[in-house]
Formats: sequence, structure tokens, C-alpha cells
Amino acid sequence: MAKNKQKILKEAPLSNNCPECFNQDLKLTFFQKHSYGKLYHRTTSEVSRTLECNTCKSQIFPVKWTEDIERSVDYYEKAVEPDRAGIQFKPLFYVVILLGIALVAALVYLFQQGYFKGLTGS
Repeated sequence: MAKNKQKILKEAPLSNNCPECFNQDLKLTFFQKHSYGKLYHRTTSEVSRTLECNTCKSQIFPVKWTEDIERSVDYYEKAVEPDRAGIQFKPLFYVVILLGIALVAALVYLFQQGYFKGLTGS
């Protein structure tokens, strides 16, 4: 089973007012989704963001954003460069592939040598 983790791409402080407590201590964080399995490490192109107030510790959802907050978020969205989406195979993947190829080669060799003649009924 693959484990999904959110890797932080960028954190940016915003000087806009919090809609909850009206302090000017907001933090905008951008995340990218990474999946870790036994055979691979996959980086997706999915980027998400959260906006939190450092004073009242509340998460501010886009419904409550003011126009100033939206402009700031749009500015930082353009500056974020996510990692390239792709997949990296772990050494265990290559071991499994090589063992599979070796097994098929051994079966072909044994079949050509006639070890399976008695089993096929011929």
C-alpha cells in the first residue's frame, strides 16, 4: 500500500488581515503530493495550498478570503515551481524484474531440454 505525503514547496508570510481575528500574521503554504510504495516513489503534479493565521491558529478557507488575500495568493502561486511529476523505481523493483526474467528463462531452458515431456502427456 502506498503512503501519500505532502511535501512543502514554499511557505510565505502574508501581511493581510486575518478574517477571524484581524491580526496581520498569516502564513501561506504550498504542498505537492508524493506517493511512496515498496517498489516506487511517485511525484504527482498535484499542488495544494493552505492559509493559516499564526495568531488564532485557524485555517482560512477560500470562502472567507478578501480581495487582498486573493491577490497575494495569486502572486505566490505564480512563484511556486513544483517538482517535475514522475516516477522513480526503487532497487526492489529491479530485483523483482530480474528474478521474473530469470524464472522465465529457466522454464524455457527446462522445456527445451525435455523435462516437461512426461507432464504434457506426449
